[in-house]
Amino acid sequence: MNATIHLAQQPEADELLGRSPLAALIGMLLDQQVPMEWAFSGPYTIAQRMGRDDPDCAEIAAYDPDAFAELLKQKPAVHRYPGSMAKRIQQLCQYLVDEYDGDASAVWRDVESGAELLKRLKALPGFGEQKAKIFLALLGKQYGVRPTGWREAAGVYGEPGYRSAADITGPESLAKVRAHKQEMKRAAKAEGAAKKP
Repeated sequence: MNATIHLAQQPEADELLGRSPLAALIGMLLDQQVPMEWAFSGPYTIAQRMGRDDPDCAEIAAYDPDAFAELLKQKPAVHRYPGSMAKRIQQLCQYLVDEYDGDASAVWRDVESGAELLKRLKALPGFGEQKAKIFLALLGKQYGVRPTGWREAAGVYGEPGYRSAADITGPESLAKVRAHKQEMKRAAKAEGAAKKP
């Protein structure tokens, strides 16, 4: 895996996301309730704090849970909820060790269809339907992982536009994705207000 990524908006963190399938999965896992750049710089911060160039599945899965949570809590914290995210990252890594021999790229390496890839992503701890579709779109749009029907399986995230992390290629597209998300929130709020009696 060797892609030019701009999700963290930090050269070292983005470089890690471009070469490490596990870093990309952890970044996507962290991408909730915090700014995208914060989430996607998390894998680099974790690797650095563990004294590694790249995060390692087996090492993270086997790490003492309290010590791993402390690693994420150090200032600056890796996430707004470092304790619960530490648990989720370890669950993800344990699943990858159990199901894919610790090789994150094996999740998508031999898939034959977008539907199969979506199913595999949805099976990952911490990956619901939407997160799985966004990551599938990210794999297709930026990492060149394009099994038959990948765009369809990714739903709206597979389409051209500025909807999610899959569409961020620099500061300008990040601003467009942010604007789209704010518009979606406004629309959802207005819809919620309209439904109230």
